[in-house]
Amino acid sequence: MARKETSENPGRLKQIALTYKMTRRVDRWIGFVIAGVGVVTFGVLLAIGFWLGHPVYLGILGFLLAFLAMAIVFGRRAERAAFSQMEGQPGAAAAVLDNIGRGWTVTPAVAVNRQQDVVHRAVGKAGIVLVGEGNPNRVRNLLASEKKRMARIVGTVPVHDVVVGTGEGQTELKKLRTKLLKLPRTLPGHQVTEVNDRLRAMGDLMNNLPLPKGPMPRGMRMPKGPTRR
Repeated sequence: MARKETSENPGRLKQIALTYKMTRRVDRWIGFVIAGVGVVTFGVLLAIGFWLGHPVYLGILGFLLAFLAMAIVFGRRAERAAFSQMEGQPGAAAAVLDNIGRGWTVTPAVAVNRQQDVVHRAVGKAGIVLVGEGNPNRVRNLLASEKKRMARIVGTVPVHDVVVGTGEGQTELKKLRTKLLKLPRTLPGHQVTEVNDRLRAMGDLMNNLPLPKGPMPRGMRMPKGPTRR
C-alpha cells in the first residue's frame, strides 16, 4: 500500500504543476491571488485565536482552512482559464459534453455543413439536447434540419436546442454543462434507452460516412460511435 501511494503522489503533483503552468499563461496573477487568499484566511483565524485566548487551536484551524480556500480558488480559476482557451475552438462543445457525467449518451457531430458548423447530440432523462457550435445563423438551420430528421423517430420526447457562443440567446461554453444539468428530468430510465436505440437505428453522420472498399489503409482509424455515460 505504501509503495502504491508513493508512486501515485508524483503523478498528482506533476498534474497540479502542469495545471498551474497552463493557468498562469492565461491568468498571470494566479500565484499572487492564491497566496493572498491563504495569508488572509490564516491571518483572520489566527487573530480570532489571539482574541479568544486560543491562538494554537485557531492557528491550526486557520492553516487547514487556508489550504482549503487556496485549493478552491485555484480550481475555479484553472477551470475558467481552460474554458477561455477552449472558447471558439472546433469541437470544444463536444469536449464539454463528453464530461457531463453519468446518465447521458453523447454523440458528437450528428450534423456538419461545409463551413464546419456542427451539431452534437446528448440524450438523458431530460430528453434530447442538440448542441450547435459555429456561426449562429447557420447553426440554427442545422438544428432545425436535425429536429425535422428526428421528428418521426422521437415522437413526444422533449427536444432542447442550445447554441454555444457569447451572443444574445446563446450559451457560454463554461455554462453548457450547468445548463444541461438544470433541465427538468421527464424521462424514466427505460425510455431513455428506447430513445437511444431509435436514434442509433436512424443512424448519424459518423455512422453514415462512406467507407472505401478493400483493405483499410495503414494508420486509418475507424470513427468513434456514441459515448455512453
